[in-house]
Order: sequence, then C-alpha cells, then structure tokens
Amino acid sequence: MLILSPSILAADFTVLGEQMAKVEEGGCDYFHFDVMDGMFVPNISFGIPVLASVRKFTKKTLDVHLMVQDPGRYIDKFIDAGADIVTIHKEATDDAKAVIDAIHQRGKRAGLAIKPNTDIDELSAHFGDADMFLIMTVEPGFGGQKYMDMCTDKIRELRSRLSAKGLDTDIQVDGGITRDNIRTVIDAGANVIVMGSSVFGGDIKANAAYFTELFAKYNKGEIQ
Repeated sequence: MLILSPSILAADFTVLGEQMAKVEEGGCDYFHFDVMDGMFVPNISFGIPVLASVRKFTKKTLDVHLMVQDPGRYIDKFIDAGADIVTIHKEATDDAKAVIDAIHQRGKRAGLAIKPNTDIDELSAHFGDADMFLIMTVEPGFGGQKYMDMCTDKIRELRSRLSAKGLDTDIQVDGGITRDNIRTVIDAGANVIVMGSSVFGGDIKANAAYFTELFAKYNKGEIQ
C-alpha cells in the first residue's frame, strides 16, 4: 500500500498547526519528522519538545527519522513524546539490531535508513527485523535538494531482494520527490513516500490531495 508522509521540515513553523491542518484536509497517512543533530548531518532541525507539541495536534502516525549519532540514547524520549515509528541510520550506530529491538520493546515500529552512497548490503542483515527501510534519495541534512537518479536502482534492488525472501517490508524514500518523479520511485518499489516542499510549497491542501488521490488509484489497482 502506498503511504504519503509529508515532511514538516518544509513547513512554516510560525503557522505549523495551520499548515498541518491543510495537509490533513488534503489527505495524508503519516507526518514525517526529521531530527538532525549537527553531528551525523551538517544541520540542526528540531527535537523532542516540538514532537510533543505535534503529537497533541494530530492523531496521524508520526514517522520520526533520527539523523543523529548514536540514536539509541534517544529512543525512549522520542517514543515518550509521541513517535509511532522511529527510523535510525545504519551508519550512525555500531549495533542497529539492539536499537531496533529497543524500539520494538516499546511497542513501536522500527525503521532502518541508509544514505545514498551506502550499499544496500548494509540492510541485508536486518531483513525480518526492521519494519521499514529508508533509502535516502538526497544527502541527508537539508530540504529542497534534487533527487539523485542513482537511487532508483537501489530502490529496485532492495525490493527485489526483499521479495526473494518473501518479505513485503515497507520501503520509504526521502529527498527530492516531486510530481515529475513520483511514478519512478513507486515503479521501482517504494511505498512510503516522504515529500517536503512538494506538499508544503504552494497550495498545501491541493498538493496533499493530488498525491493522496494518485496513491488511492495505485492502491485500488487502477494504475499498474
């Protein structure tokens, strides 16, 4: 099933609640929450207090992407603040399995992410453990970047390997996804789609509705 996960990193935080309400009116499944620590990536975004505020506002699934070094330190705090899914980076921890287990022990879904230049072999050891794999399609750290075409083959290969194991694990993509390339990532095998400016730029409600309606057609089998 295709899932829309708009990234609030692209929102105007002076009117965040209003803009999230417009997204919900247009339709979405998740809200994507990008956490950056200035160490694992060269930028700082937002953290636990903002997540707690967002949790009070929406009942949608909160899809938290930890772009932080040694993410195991923060799992409990982000879950306590309202995270439903917590995704960590393979490159940011020496023991991804232990962190995934810790997330599951709290009754939440666990995702495992890789940067564009990390080989998908790094994910293979976690087939059957993670609930979702995130392939970054831009270098993590900043919004508004252009989709890296080389990532299409990685999405396709990951879906092929999962299918060969009899797994239908979610594949999330994040970075540079637009109306022009959305079908490319879907056809390659991605099913959880993160979009920032493509949703929050311009007419927010209309943008969300466009993607929600497109995904509904895919989910109903009207688009192959």
